[in-house]
Amino acid sequence: MRISTLALAAAFALATTGTTHAQTYPTKPVRILVTFSAGSQADVLARLVGGKMSENSGEQVVVDNRPSAGGIVAGQIIMNASPDGYTLIMHSNAFAVSAALYTKLPYDSLKDFVAVGQVASVPYVLVVAPALGPKSVRELIALAKQNPGKFSFGSAGTGSGTHMAGEQFKFMASLDAVHIPYKGTPEALVDTMAMRIQFWLSPIGPAMSLVKEGRLLALGVSTSQRTPALPDVPTIAEAGLAGYEVDAWFGIFAPGRTPRAVVNQINAAIVRIVNVPELKDRMRVQGVVLKSSTPEEFSKLVASDIANYSKIVKAAGIKVD
Repeated sequence: MRISTLALAAAFALATTGTTHAQTYPTKPVRILVTFSAGSQADVLARLVGGKMSENSGEQVVVDNRPSAGGIVAGQIIMNASPDGYTLIMHSNAFAVSAALYTKLPYDSLKDFVAVGQVASVPYVLVVAPALGPKSVRELIALAKQNPGKFSFGSAGTGSGTHMAGEQFKFMASLDAVHIPYKGTPEALVDTMAMRIQFWLSPIGPAMSLVKEGRLLALGVSTSQRTPALPDVPTIAEAGLAGYEVDAWFGIFAPGRTPRAVVNQINAAIVRIVNVPELKDRMRVQGVVLKSSTPEEFSKLVASDIANYSKIVKAAGIKVD
């Protein structure tokens, strides 16, 4: 998911207004590893947080993109980094997916990392081609059940967040549908519009313009609340699949041995950044909800998602190693 350069610049401008708070962290340059490529949602958020952190402290914050399957390469760097708060990682719910999916990770996802704090929540949106017929989640489920084995859903790759979102939808709705992995979001969107696949849970950013142009029909968003970016689109839970909720979260992690006092200082810096009201409003209309948490709250979210994704992986019989 990408945010335009102009929008990002405006967001930085808003983030740097107001009174600067005195801080005890950071006092030297910070490196934030990002598990996705430049221009990705994780990259944009890392630069947003890093830019504001640098503005507040006067210390340089460097964003280091290390894209890899599930963030494993970046994870190994963090595992071996000094636990002093100056090497961090911006990760997404893909962190929990990897923990559930891979049986031979080179690290322990719960012991070798400290969940410092959540930064944002971004919904997936369930989309279909208008010509497919269903106008609601209930109608899509009913049609899929009338055609067992003939419906397929897309993802941005096996083991991706979109894959897990689709598998959870399939599992909870008791559908016989085939997973079709793509290299990325654009290819899956094109095939959804062409009805080569029948549905998919897309990251909201790339899908919004196609929904507003009428080229795709949005049936529901994956989070527990509607998004201001598509205010007329119900949640999937309220639209026919009770209990369905998938949050594409983003947050900051530190090496597992990082002292609690240091973690709390980093968390306090993040909380100040993501709670700038004007910044929250600007990002919200793009589908991004800036969201802070305590380290404990974020840790519980990560552990809960690992447990949930483990159930989905087992139910779907997904194997990658």
